[in-house]
Amino acid sequence: MADIVAIGREHLAAGGAEALSLRAVARDLGVVSSAVYRYVASRDELLTLLVIDAYDELGDAVAAAVDAVDPADHRARFFALGRAVRAWARAEPARYGLIFGTPVPGYHAPAERTTRPGTRVVLSLVRILVEAHRAGALDEALDAATEVRTTAGLVGDLDRIRTEISADLPDDVLARGLFVWPALFGAVSFEVFGQYGTDTFTDPESLFDHHLALLARTAGFRPTSR
Repeated sequence: MADIVAIGREHLAAGGAEALSLRAVARDLGVVSSAVYRYVASRDELLTLLVIDAYDELGDAVAAAVDAVDPADHRARFFALGRAVRAWARAEPARYGLIFGTPVPGYHAPAERTTRPGTRVVLSLVRILVEAHRAGALDEALDAATEVRTTAGLVGDLDRIRTEISADLPDDVLARGLFVWPALFGAVSFEVFGQYGTDTFTDPESLFDHHLALLARTAGFRPTSR
């Protein structure tokens, strides 16, 4: 299975998800295709294995980066999370594209197998927010000039999400976290998928750190006193 996934990674990088073929995997393994089918029943099953593999490797990279930072420095832990996502995505653009890019036509990832690994990063973000909130380290009041319309439907959604992820956070903090999450991945995706153009930014790392600083401010993280 490890060999099948490893070869699947290589084929994904070389030709994209639509080019994946169990017959080609079997050829590279040096076995007949029927031998591979005993382990992986279909191309969709191979895609699912690659999706889980990518999510778990990204989750491991983020967890290691966050755990290496002082637990009391919540803002630095958020920066570590964001930088780890970017570093992994730049190192593994094809696998990042598989899980955060254009959906593969005709393929539907089975939620019962992909939700847990697929939510590892956002749950890491939630844990950082919860720890900062409990420590009184978040500026939780929105700017008085900011108008936010909270509907009954949104409040109900936030209540359900809070229960599902066991996040003891006020509505405003949770809602801002749900803004920061897609904004972070949007910034990474723009860079990985070349949406800025090839010559627009000469220092994309500094641009990304600037984005992280804005997102940290939005989330309410306070800089650590020195």
